[in-house]
Amino acid sequence: MRVESTKLPGVLILDPDVYQDDRGCFFESWSERRYAELGLPLRFVQDNVSRSARGTLRGLHLQAPPMSQGKLVQVLEGEVFDVAVDVRTDSPTFGQWVGAMLSALNRRQIYVPPGFAHGFCVTSEHALFSYKCTQYYAPGGEVSVLWNDPELAIEWPIEAPLLSGKDAAAPALRAVPRDRLPSLERL
Repeated sequence: MRVESTKLPGVLILDPDVYQDDRGCFFESWSERRYAELGLPLRFVQDNVSRSARGTLRGLHLQAPPMSQGKLVQVLEGEVFDVAVDVRTDSPTFGQWVGAMLSALNRRQIYVPPGFAHGFCVTSEHALFSYKCTQYYAPGGEVSVLWNDPELAIEWPIEAPLLSGKDAAAPALRAVPRDRLPSLERL
């Protein structure tokens, strides 16, 4: 497995070893031992799958402390542009983001640690997206940040996405109450 660090501490892009022949391919999408060797202190408690049409944008979402979630994400069908944003209020990289194309063909994964908002937009006809989460979903802990917040300046590969009502009405990061955002101390 190849691991690429990003400019945001803890956000990793993972390229699993793929074994391919005339019949198709095989790869490990999760191995507790292998990921532990990478230094990821992971215990996953919930897996989620979403299917979305081209142009759908989901995010930016996070769980507020004490229910902060880490996510290991990958695409099972199709292609997405995936984004992680550092929203830890006392982080030197607060408000910075990284993005990467994930697809069923490149089999890349991104690990988004607790303390980061996450979102993706579908660039293929449809996408089947998988999330392994380190914490259970808690509706009262859900926080959304506006996908096109001008201060974040995320370079989405789409101009007019399909959004849920919740995502369309999300506040800019600056407008989210600080006690709803994580800090390095509270993670």
